[in-house]
Amino acid sequence: MPPEPAVKRSFVFVDGQNLFYAAKEAFGYAYPNYDPLALAKTICNAQDWTLTKVYFYTGVPDESDNPFWNHFWNKKLAVMGTRGIETFSRSLKYRNQPVELPGGTYKTVLVGQEKGIDIRIALDVVRLALRK
Repeated sequence: MPPEPAVKRSFVFVDGQNLFYAAKEAFGYAYPNYDPLALAKTICNAQDWTLTKVYFYTGVPDESDNPFWNHFWNKKLAVMGTRGIETFSRSLKYRNQPVELPGGTYKTVLVGQEKGIDIRIALDVVRLALRK
């Protein structure tokens, strides 16, 4: 096994939807107002790691499905790009899902889901590991 490097380089991979739902559960946020670069810097500084690169992945609704969120995410991803964050997005896929309502009744609603984001993160991790 190789010795531990003196300088520990970190590559941060952020699943935007998972980060949003974690922040929503922990802090009650209903809006994705997080800053993945600030989060990555804070974690790396606390561990004395050198932040090398941040990668951000998310699903984005098509403009025809949800113009507000499409515009929001396209602008947010563009700003992230100007700050050196490598971004990857895919269109959300919509499926009918049953949702249990209070009282035990169910209603079917159309829900947007990410498809392929986790695979893309895994591929990027392996690609970078192979490049050392």
